[in-house]
Amino acid sequence: MCRRLVIPGREEAEQEISVSNPWWSFSTRFNVAPAQGVPTARMHEKDSEGVVMRWGLLPASRKREAPGDPHYTIASAAIEASEEFRPVWLYGQRCIVPVAGFYLWQRSGSAHRQPFYVRVVNRPVFGVAALWDRFVTEDDDVIEGCALVTVSPNSLLAGIAGTGGMPVILPREAYRLWLGGRPAEARSLLEAYPAERMVTHAVGPHVNFPEFDDPSLIRPIRHG
Repeated sequence: MCRRLVIPGREEAEQEISVSNPWWSFSTRFNVAPAQGVPTARMHEKDSEGVVMRWGLLPASRKREAPGDPHYTIASAAIEASEEFRPVWLYGQRCIVPVAGFYLWQRSGSAHRQPFYVRVVNRPVFGVAALWDRFVTEDDDVIEGCALVTVSPNSLLAGIAGTGGMPVILPREAYRLWLGGRPAEARSLLEAYPAERMVTHAVGPHVNFPEFDDPSLIRPIRHG
């Protein structure tokens, strides 16, 4: 399961995903964890905008006094089947999170969880499909949060035992369709990115701790 992201700098992200209104402000991060802020591109009144949201979607339909846990990922199969996600999907609340890579964990026979860094070949920054919603707390605080959409892993990532789903990586030419297309058109994009266009390598254990955040986290180590 994807529980850590590497976020590029703002300039790199905007070279990959152009937005009409870049309200967002962020810098390079190597260990973004759930509940932290992530840059997202979305549509607002027919214009694209870049904003920072919390990684963690609380559906607006949840009870204000007992919202429960947020969703950090959403399986594509649950989007239309779930009463919580169906309105989000039908209202077109789709967004894109620009990332440089992400981490997955492999569980060994000794219960050790080995982290792996995953990136896309020849795409220093790539967009991951996500859904977002706006939740209002009992104190009338507004929380805008997003969850990454996942699908069954391709052959490369399926080799990392226990990964569960992999994030939906969008082709660059599909960004506009994901953000502004009809639900049926957007659904056609929910598929695993080709394994031959991705690479992965084992990294050290410091990525397990959010207080560590520097380029050494993505450095390859000898594994096995």
